[in-house]
Amino acid sequence: MRDLSIYIHIPFCVRKCLYCDFLSYAASAAEMESYVNLLLRQIKTDSVFYRDHRVVSVFLGGGTPSLLPTEEAGRILRAVRENYRMADGAEITIECNPGTATAEKLKNYITYGINRLSIGLQSARNEELVRIGRIHSYEVFLHTYQAAREAGFANINIDLMAALPGQSITSYRESLERVTALLPEHISAYSLILEEGTPLYDRREQYHFPTEEEDREMYQMTKEYLGEKGYRRYEISNYAREGFACRHNQVYWQRGDYVGFGLGAASMVRDVRWSMPESMKEYKDYVTSQEDNLPYRHFPGAHVLTTEEQMEEFMFLGLRMMCGVDGRAFYDKFGQEMEAVYGPVLAKMMSQGLMQEESGRVKLTDRGIDVSNYVMAEFLLG
Repeated sequence: MRDLSIYIHIPFCVRKCLYCDFLSYAASAAEMESYVNLLLRQIKTDSVFYRDHRVVSVFLGGGTPSLLPTEEAGRILRAVRENYRMADGAEITIECNPGTATAEKLKNYITYGINRLSIGLQSARNEELVRIGRIHSYEVFLHTYQAAREAGFANINIDLMAALPGQSITSYRESLERVTALLPEHISAYSLILEEGTPLYDRREQYHFPTEEEDREMYQMTKEYLGEKGYRRYEISNYAREGFACRHNQVYWQRGDYVGFGLGAASMVRDVRWSMPESMKEYKDYVTSQEDNLPYRHFPGAHVLTTEEQMEEFMFLGLRMMCGVDGRAFYDKFGQEMEAVYGPVLAKMMSQGLMQEESGRVKLTDRGIDVSNYVMAEFLLG
């Protein structure tokens, strides 16, 4: 029996943040209910393809899943349990935006079996939150966090962002200090990337952004400070206390099977990739026409990955993790030694001090992590 992770996309937000280019928008309660009905239909109809799988993780992401009426989240998870074989102790995560999850809603999440909460804080400074268009204040975040603990959540992630407009090294350190003082089990820390087409990108001349050197210093500070506070870095941007690394995200980096339900959701099963339509009309048309139970190789835009594409992903996804890539696992998957395929690249990266080998695994050095995009591009075979 193969392991399977399930991602469920909830595209609704109170309003889009100024930096956001995700598939999300504001919607009425009626629109949310209609969308959930489509989700339930897809979850049930597509389950026929995964009879030989057991679900090890479920992730409700968005958007703002905590914006859904509580009963709708319950209906979604009930549909998953009714139609899929669930592993004992499966990790079930919901993303939460401060101010959209009441104490009662958080308690209901626990009764639904949700055992991991991911809270999008981004900054502990209110003026920085305003500049990026977040709807909450740090005080509202604190209320949500404390309510989650009181509800019974023992596995909480907090998202932080660096290189925000108007942010200084001092203010970023303050965010790190405030967050670690709360003792969350997991912290995701990313640098802001300005995406074309977002309001923040269009208004970028109006703000003072940290310099590249300051961004780099924030990055180093994150690694060192979180390490001192007992958080083990297990992926380029993710830190966890012992035993709390996110199982769902590790499935992506280790190229396990995962299926996405909902608008724009991506899937990969047995080296076949596909995504759901991004327009509501096309998604509805897809769901309401899926009565023939065609194999997922026939899903919209399905692409069977070539061996070369699989090797590329194996390397540049695996290298995101601090444990690196296992040479034996590469051989077991592809029937070839890693050195036979990537020998010159590995030698080049090691000679430049960007990679190292340890106990049959190759991994990025600290310098390699700093220029990880460059390193990973070297593993493209095309």
